[in-house]
Amino acid sequence: MINKLLDKVGSGGVWIAALSCTACFPALGSLASAFGLGFLSSFESVAVNTLLPIFATLALLVNIYNWYRNKNHLRGALSILGPVAVLLTLYPLWQYGWSTYLFYFGISLMVVMSVLDIVKPIKERICKV
Repeated sequence: MINKLLDKVGSGGVWIAALSCTACFPALGSLASAFGLGFLSSFESVAVNTLLPIFATLALLVNIYNWYRNKNHLRGALSILGPVAVLLTLYPLWQYGWSTYLFYFGISLMVVMSVLDIVKPIKERICKV
């Protein structure tokens, strides 16, 4: 139960931090304004430089642990692909123009996998002795 909660905190935190950077991610900036979250742009430097990597790393670590525990390789690979794409966009790939699309893909995949985890959770493996 705590793993699911931490996964949702990581995914939600990445979204909130990304919504605060209107200059970095223009599509998310307009989405934040539509939701009335335009005030988040005043916290842009803290959100992008500190909160975004922390929440993406949290989501990555929780998803790696869940992959190890559940042994579901397809879902495990897809669940870590989102945070890895976000972290790659923030650090080594930032200077490329296509990195924004990689970032959008990463945060969208994080949301899809979080919703899939709620709608269709992985069944616990039962060992019969």
